[in-house]
Amino acid sequence: MSTPTQALSPPRPHAGGMLWSDPDDKPPEDLRHAQAMLRRLGLLMALAMVLAMIVIYTR
Repeated sequence: MSTPTQALSPPRPHAGGMLWSDPDDKPPEDLRHAQAMLRRLGLLMALAMVLAMIVIYTR
């Protein structure tokens, strides 16, 4: 005598998607400023590396 097995159904999300106590998704102003500065720094460093490789290649 064996019993049939079935996969468990996935849990249902709660109604409404978010709880009332959930915080806003927006980061603080300081964090947004730091992220923008790091993004610009990364772009500048990538361009500097490409320029350095071109200079080294042409010598």
